[in-house]
Amino acid sequence: MHLKSIQALKFMIGTIVNTLAVVAGGTIGILLNKSLHPRFKQIYFQATGLFTIAIGILMMKDMQNVLIVVASIAVGALLGEWMRLEDRVEVLSELLKKRLKIGNERFTEGLVTAFMLFCVGAMTIVGAVDEGIGRSSEVLLTKSLMDGFSSILLASAFGVGVVFAAIPLFLFQGGISLVAMYAASFFSAEIIQGLSSVGGVLLIGLGINILELKKLRIVNMLPALLLVVLFLWIRAI
Repeated sequence: MHLKSIQALKFMIGTIVNTLAVVAGGTIGILLNKSLHPRFKQIYFQATGLFTIAIGILMMKDMQNVLIVVASIAVGALLGEWMRLEDRVEVLSELLKKRLKIGNERFTEGLVTAFMLFCVGAMTIVGAVDEGIGRSSEVLLTKSLMDGFSSILLASAFGVGVVFAAIPLFLFQGGISLVAMYAASFFSAEIIQGLSSVGGVLLIGLGINILELKKLRIVNMLPALLLVVLFLWIRAI
């Protein structure tokens, strides 16, 4: 049992470093947050929103299987709304805030924004698969450096929620690596592209929320990430 645990950790070094980088960067960002004037926070939120939309567009530029992507988002949104995912996340966040006595009003938004930015890109999937099959941790180590700096900026705007995003990041990225250890061939180029396309659409919606143009229930759309994998896998059988 201990041998298997050690082996699993060996194939998750990049994810562990990535998690620690987000915690460290987020902590630095929180310290900066206390010294920022509200006027600077407002302009930074606007810059973050535009940057998030730009990333989403870049992730979508090579979109393939458009009908599957659209179906995944449509069905995923309905499924998430039926499950009331966003409401449940809000409840859990409020409970966590009360338990830990966190007074940050944008805790949930910071957690969701950081998780989406750090976890829905192709770099996350490719890096986690590479590490899971024992090829290399280079992609995730490079991503760790990028996420570390990004978390400084995000936490300076959103606060401690960005640090807590390290938990779902570890579970999501580490889970992909563990699956890849036993089924590397499952993550085909088509599935990775599908995940990136759906993630790009969700990031654009997230950017719209940050800019406060309209409140979109992005958390309720997260099942689309699972559905696009399922639909593409069924089509490939």
